This record gives sequence, C-alpha cells and structure tokens, in this order.
Amino acid sequence: MNAPNKSGWKPSAPVTGDSDSPTTTGNRALMLEEPLIFEIGRTGTTGVDLPPVPENTSNRLGGMERSETIGLPGLSEPEAVRHYTRLSRQNYAIDLGLFPLGSCTMKHNPRLNEKVARMPGFADVHPLQPADTVRGALEVVSELANWLVTLTGMHSVAMSPKAGAHGELCGILCIRAALEARGDARKVVLVPESAHGTNPATAAFAGYEVEDIPATAEGRVDLEKLKARLGPDVAAVMITNPNTCGLFERDMKAISDAVHAAGGFVYCDGANFNAIVGKVRPGDLGVDAMHINLHKTFSTPHGGGGPGSGPVVLSEALSPYAPLPFTAKGEDGTVHLVEEENAGEWGHSDAFGRMTAFHGQMGMFTRALAYMLSHGADGLAQVAEDAVLNANYILRSLDDLLLAPYGESGPCMHEALFGDEGFAEDISTLDLAKALIDEGFHPMTMYFPLVVHGAMLIEPTETESKAGLDQFIAALRSVAERAKAGDDSLKAAPYFAPRRRLDETQAARKPVLAWEGELAPAGKPVASEIGGQ
Repeated sequence: MNAPNKSGWKPSAPVTGDSDSPTTTGNRALMLEEPLIFEIGRTGTTGVDLPPVPENTSNRLGGMERSETIGLPGLSEPEAVRHYTRLSRQNYAIDLGLFPLGSCTMKHNPRLNEKVARMPGFADVHPLQPADTVRGALEVVSELANWLVTLTGMHSVAMSPKAGAHGELCGILCIRAALEARGDARKVVLVPESAHGTNPATAAFAGYEVEDIPATAEGRVDLEKLKARLGPDVAAVMITNPNTCGLFERDMKAISDAVHAAGGFVYCDGANFNAIVGKVRPGDLGVDAMHINLHKTFSTPHGGGGPGSGPVVLSEALSPYAPLPFTAKGEDGTVHLVEEENAGEWGHSDAFGRMTAFHGQMGMFTRALAYMLSHGADGLAQVAEDAVLNANYILRSLDDLLLAPYGESGPCMHEALFGDEGFAEDISTLDLAKALIDEGFHPMTMYFPLVVHGAMLIEPTETESKAGLDQFIAALRSVAERAKAGDDSLKAAPYFAPRRRLDETQAARKPVLAWEGELAPAGKPVASEIGGQ
C-alpha cells in the first residue's frame, strides 16, 4: 500500500479504522476515531433521571405501552456530547474551506443574517398565529417579495415553495392552470440538454411528456432545432440560464419570443441567478416563471443547515394562477395575508391551490432580506461580477492542463467546466476527486452535465479570495498532473480521510440496514441477512 509510485509520491501511514492502524486506539492525534452510537451505548443506562412509571400507566395508555425494550443505546451527557462533537469534526463545511460544487452556489453565509433570523418575533413566530399578531413578519415577507420582483423584472412572486424543485413544480402548475383556463390541452415540455436534471423530472411529475432539445457545439441551446420542434402540443420550455455548461444563453429573448408565438410558456431555472443578479432581469428576456433558490443567491443555509426556500417569480400572464397564500398591500399600506377565504376580494380566485400548509420559510426570508439590504442594489451587482470573475480565473488557470470543452465559447458565467480527456488509462474523474479530499478540499460536481465526458463542474462563488482560489488551483493542478501521468496511487485515494475509499457500488446495491451485536433488537434481521435488499 505504501510503496512509492512512478512519480515518487508516497502516501503516509494508513488512517484510522484500518486493520493496520498505527495507534492502539485507532485515533490519529486530534483526528479521533468514533464508533457507531450503538457500539458505544449500553441498554439499561441513561444520562437522564426519570421519575418512576406510575402504577396506573397502563390504564391511561389504553394498552398502547411498550411490552419490550427497543434496544436504544444509553449514554451519559459527556458521552453524548463527545460522540456528536467527534462526528462533526469529520464533516466538511463552507466554514472550513472552499465548497466548489458546480451549479450549487455554496457560498459563505454572513453571520449578520443569522443574528437577524434569531431576533424575537422572527425566530419564535408560529404559522398558526392570527395574522394580526404577526404584522411585522408579514411586512418582511412583503418587502422580500418586492425585492425579488424588482430584481427579476417580473410581475409577482409566490413565496411559499420550500425548495428549488418545489418551486419548479409551482411554476409548471401555474403554466398548466393557465393552459387549462383557455382550454388548451398541451402535453409536451421541451428541456434542453444543458438544463438542470430536476427540470425534466418536474415536468414528468406534473404529467407532461418530456423531449430533449440538443445543444450547439458551443454549449448553448440550438435555437433553430428548438423552433423546428415548437407546435400546438408544446406547453412550455424549461431552460436553465446561465446554463449548466456555465454559459449565458445569448438567444434567450429569441427563444422566449418563439415559444410565445407558438402558444407556450417559458420556465427558467433560477438556480444560477447568482451569476446575473443585479445585472440581468429575466422578465426582460421573456421568462414567464422562474424559481429562486434563496440559499444559492441570497446566502441562507444550504442543505442540512436549511430548510430551503424557493420563491417563484411570475409573469403577468401567470400571476392570476399563483398559489395561495400570499401577502398583499392594501390602499393604506397595511400588509394582508391572502388565503382561500379572502382570495376573491383580492382578485385571485383563479389560484391553482396551495404548495404548502402554511406561508413559507420565515427564517430563510429574514436571512435573505438581511443579505439584500446589507448589500444594496450596487452590492448585489458586484456579487454577480465577482462570482463570474472568480469562475473565469479558475477556467483560465486550468485550461492549459484540463480540457475545457466550451472554453472558446466566450467567458463562462458562474462556473468552469472541464472534462477528463488526457487522463491516463484507468484513471477517472472519481480518482481525481478522491485525491482532492487528501488535499483538504471537497470535490467539485462530477459527471455532470452529461454532455461532457468525465465532467468536472467548479463554482467558486464570489466569497472566495484570490489566495484561496490559488491554493485550490494548485491542488487541482497537482492532482490532474498525476492523473495524466498515470499515477496508480490515485486509485486508492483518499489516504488521509477518516475513512479510506468506500465501495460505493456495493453501498448502493447492498446497503446495511440493521446493526449486529448485543444492541440489535430481538428477532430483527442483522446486516448479513438483509444485504442486497
């Protein structure tokens, strides 16, 4: 395992968890080995003192009490704290370093946003409170909605969708409602090759047939082929702009005009809005609906730090069909909450229904508005400029070593796209990504978009310094050089992570769905019995 390879590079000793670990405990200094909670816990013990169960409990529970233990591990408070703290040290996060996932815009979250979201009246607001008791919260929702409409040049916005894909569905349902209102039963949604993968999934989920539109050699939508496919059966085109190849769709207005002339609608995936915020208004390009990932453009927590939020801006043609509830200002300037019982009073009786039980993600709204107000219009434009500058810096710093298939298509937008051409035989993009982990970086998006073989999609965002980008570029160049030189050690990377390379195929096909040992519940199958199911 540790023999020098052809390039002379040699990995250090095996990491924790290997059978030949160099320490008795399995720890490596401050990188602490941590077993599963079921391996360290003990049934019958607890770090909490509970009162004895009253004798009449059975009568009160009506026979629903447990008849046997469930085998949960018992831990003292210090053990529980240490367990989860040790696990947290094995996570990668944006607060540790660059998170270069392409098309995901993993940017720094200013702590000012977090402070505002925790203010009394925002953090403790409850969705079932009477509207009269949450006027301030409704004002925030209304103000954020106004900013979103202004920045996009659209007519209105639905605030309740809770994520990007949820917002996509909202937009498509608005389109379907508009078509049904005019008695038009169109069944096809066109999706370009350069669109996000959720776009065709959303269209199919909404009951539409999905057809691809090919890209040109420069990575943009083929306008002539799109025009040739338009017809009375096409309900909409779902297009990502800037697209997943990292390029701005220069023909966007012409695309919208052609779709509208054919009686269809234009849905734009707004996941990449960070690259054009304050610079381009989608409404000016003929877009009818576009979701906005607040976590990607306006810096709210992403993923496990969520929850997410995906407001959908709408054109005047689609606004009457937007879902309930929404906020609206009366003549006196008071913000009202429009729901089913008063929708008619506000001229909104054609709403297609609801997307959620309540009104949206209040914590995400406050964070996003704090971000907008602290940046201002000029600051938001600079966000886009810096994000594009950083992406182009990465593109031009690596295109002499890595294939940049669309490097001649003009400047990229928010992300740089590379392929695996030139890698030695048997060395893959996955091997390069695993080696990047050893360098202390989370890998970029791999194998997407599908139009590029062995794709590596890198989005640095605007929050990375030049020094940070230089370090990442140096690490990626080093690993790429080894990939092109046929460095066999890449096949076993990572060497320094808490776990060595896992068999991801087996993990997907034969997941371990139960645990073995004394804590396994009686009569339950263990891992060896259910593997492969």
